[in-house]
Amino acid sequence: MVDEHNKPEAQTDADSANAELCQVKVSDQDSEIAELHLRLNAKEEEAKNNYDRYVRQVADLDNFKKRSAREREEQTRYANETLVRDLLPVIDNLERAIAHASGGVNGAPLVEGIDMVLKSFLDTLSKHGVQSVAAIGLPFDPAQHEALAQVESAEEPPNTVIEQHQKGYLMRDRLLRPALVSVSKAAISQDKKNEGTKVENDQVDD
Repeated sequence: MVDEHNKPEAQTDADSANAELCQVKVSDQDSEIAELHLRLNAKEEEAKNNYDRYVRQVADLDNFKKRSAREREEQTRYANETLVRDLLPVIDNLERAIAHASGGVNGAPLVEGIDMVLKSFLDTLSKHGVQSVAAIGLPFDPAQHEALAQVESAEEPPNTVIEQHQKGYLMRDRLLRPALVSVSKAAISQDKKNEGTKVENDQVDD
């Protein structure tokens, strides 16, 4: 049995060095574990903050969608509110004209009153981008005109609008309804008419 007191001095120094080395390793491991705990806690805090931020953003997005849906619904329901409000004075003027006519006066004031109402109505429509389609004297345009009849005309070139039966209207660049018109066509000369009559008579004689 080796007596501890009788160990060589070199062996004793080696044992001391090994003990110190073990203590250093344990200390390093404890420091590394402590650092890992700190990092883990920091990551957990970061994850918690990110989740809270995500929950808030989801709630904000949901509120935005609901608010947008309400605004779209209101915009659809009240899209013509401005137009209707601007037409109310036209109704007032028309009611005044009717009331005035009921008083038994002659027709001139009534016609004048209705003419004023019509002008007010057209001004209101113009304010909202509505205008009548130009027709009389212009070449027939199938994009804006609808032909009801063709009429022989020696004064106007063929395919010219010579009569308007109902006005057409545009809303900015969109056609609301076409103008109903009559369109000119080349007049048949008297000689051709006589030739046609002669042919018909010849056929009858046969």
